[in-house]
Amino acid sequence: MKNISSEQDFLELIDTYFPSENGHVTLGRGDDCSVLRTNGQLCISKDLFIENVHFRRSYFSPADIGYKSLAVNISDIVAMGGVPKAFALGLIVPDGLGKEYWDSLLKEMAKLANKTGIILAGGDLCKGPSLGISVTVWGEPYRAEGLDVTDEGRFLTRGNAKPGDILFIHGSLGLARTGLLLLEETGMSANKDYPASIQAHLRPEISIETGKALSASPAVTGLMDLSDGLARDLPRFIDCCETAFGAEISLPEEILHREILKYAKAKNISAEEHAFRGGEDYALFGAASADKFKELSDNVDGIIPIGALTDKSEIILNGKQFIEKGFDHFSG
Repeated sequence: MKNISSEQDFLELIDTYFPSENGHVTLGRGDDCSVLRTNGQLCISKDLFIENVHFRRSYFSPADIGYKSLAVNISDIVAMGGVPKAFALGLIVPDGLGKEYWDSLLKEMAKLANKTGIILAGGDLCKGPSLGISVTVWGEPYRAEGLDVTDEGRFLTRGNAKPGDILFIHGSLGLARTGLLLLEETGMSANKDYPASIQAHLRPEISIETGKALSASPAVTGLMDLSDGLARDLPRFIDCCETAFGAEISLPEEILHREILKYAKAKNISAEEHAFRGGEDYALFGAASADKFKELSDNVDGIIPIGALTDKSEIILNGKQFIEKGFDHFSG
């Protein structure tokens, strides 16, 4: 296995896969800073992807690591109704990983970057005891065709929803949590019986086009991605609004993936509560005005209504108050 013996070797490998300039990045990697050209506002997000905290090399291939470390950041931009433009990359490099490993990781990251139209603007490298990836990504508001040239589009924030609004998801609830628990229990052998769950954890799907469509709809009053599961992210969504209120959520079995039902039956647990707790789903979760929701669901494929905001300060799941907390990186 060929080694990467210097920082310059790494930079040359990165340059193999990532272009350094486009219309947004006018001065790319190689100087003290990159130079950006923007049309107005930018939204920016940053995530860490740390070995044995967010992933294990025992069941994450280098290609999976490259994909997911970038995908979860792109998801934040999509959840703002934004269009990702560029990102900065930080790598903590442990001993023992040869060129083939990094080649696979960076190649898959570059494939996703090219697919979503974003560019690597810069970053940093450092040796360390375990593999770590830091991604900072930014994007611009989506500007739908036909808008007046002075209209810059809008970002979808969390603080504008109100009681009576319909709550919806786009994507699966609990599937990635199922995959994570199975991978921790049995490793990649779980892929035989639970392929969708394993895929959901290793390779979450990110739909930029759905984010654009939601951004362009006047019906949508708030949007976020479900990185920590609905049980934890729903209260965060509510807390951003000016007035305290609650929600009634309905998760019937028919909207849950069959692998969730299968896993819940095997473990003798509630499939609905398992899906509600979730974690790392990266599904889109939002609110829309009730009188415009039908038009929204007719125009955006895959939108699933799951409840409504209420004027009572409590979370109701399938008719019962839900008081447990969801996933937390600090408590497990």
